[in-house]
Amino acid sequence: MTLYEIEKYCLTKPGAYLDWPFGPEFSVVKVKTPSMEKGRIFAQPFILRGEPKVTLNCDMMTGELYRAIYPGTVTRGWHCPPIQQPYFNTVALDGTVPDDVLIEMIDQAYKVVVGKLPKKIQKELEDAANETRPSAWNTHRSTPE
Repeated sequence: MTLYEIEKYCLTKPGAYLDWPFGPEFSVVKVKTPSMEKGRIFAQPFILRGEPKVTLNCDMMTGELYRAIYPGTVTRGWHCPPIQQPYFNTVALDGTVPDDVLIEMIDQAYKVVVGKLPKKIQKELEDAANETRPSAWNTHRSTPE
């Protein structure tokens, strides 16, 4: 998958939108409902030294599993503080990890972040998944500010 395809897939998730909290060159994908003040990051596609990569949230066991299956290609979140690294995987988009596995990893990242939200917010996202997303939820910007 390309960085564009990853962003496009991430944006199909209820409440997902693009943001640029680290400047115009580094987009992230967050999840948010209208009742939330700010979104939570679940995917961070980027280019490092000319190589496309994506950092995804994960739980510690799943993170370790993917790092064991794809050593050198899936690593601890490279830009995360050491205490957070076990909860993020950075994936080199070099074709080693099959697209269907990347989709699983994105789905897991979304699930991990949503699972940490209050039950009321989770219910809003669940309801949105079962119906057409209201136009008020289309909060993602197509370009950084």
